[in-house]
Amino acid sequence: MNILFIGDIVGSPGREAIKELVPSFKKDKTADFVIANAENAAGGSGITSRVAEELFVSGVDVITSGDHIWKKSDIFELINREDRILRPLNFPPGAPGRGYGVFKSASGAKIGVVNVNGRVFMEPLECPFKTVSRAVEELAKDTKIILVDIHAEATSEKVALGRYLDGRVSAVFGTHTHIQTADEKILPKGTAYITDVGMTGPYDSVIGRRVEDVLTRFLSSIPVKFEVAQGDIQLCGALVEIDDSTGKAVSLSRVQKRLK
Repeated sequence: MNILFIGDIVGSPGREAIKELVPSFKKDKTADFVIANAENAAGGSGITSRVAEELFVSGVDVITSGDHIWKKSDIFELINREDRILRPLNFPPGAPGRGYGVFKSASGAKIGVVNVNGRVFMEPLECPFKTVSRAVEELAKDTKIILVDIHAEATSEKVALGRYLDGRVSAVFGTHTHIQTADEKILPKGTAYITDVGMTGPYDSVIGRRVEDVLTRFLSSIPVKFEVAQGDIQLCGALVEIDDSTGKAVSLSRVQKRLK
């Protein structure tokens, strides 16, 4: 089982990369299943029904998210009717949607996906370690293949969660910082781990936003609207090979493809 996890999709440039590049991963069997973090896919912040459908048509099987999930108003209705969109598991009880689920690949294989936010330097939510642990226990009753998106700011929190879940899940993928890290590895008990899979969008930018806008904010401290940049569009993520019989990771490699 080969699963492609795609990092934070930013605006229309990121969606264009998905549209142009994801179909080839499935066509040549490089990826049997595709997960993408799309909390910034609509105008650089949030997600809408139209954008979600565009990503699904392009070959994304499951959408994960993060702290920007509630930025567009129609998400509140959308997330309750569309099981393929996950929001962070550790929002308080009563929040719309769900934070984990079991999905099927084209071959019928069951794949568990969990989405959780970190708490360090971010909005205080329920404990990501305890909430994920409970979700993994439930998913393990149905499948051995389980993947976790930890959407967090602090490297230490992501690394700690990877170690905490080692041997209990197939892979732990970090998102949120938009900068791909070079620490991909298989942990001692068989869980694939990478601190951040990177961004899918314009790399001639400051994490997806126009350079001049961000510099103005840093240099003047005056509020500035951060427009989505347009140049050097790339798809970034990670590709994990999983042993179907054990749920353990066999290999993990970073993905970085430039849109020509």
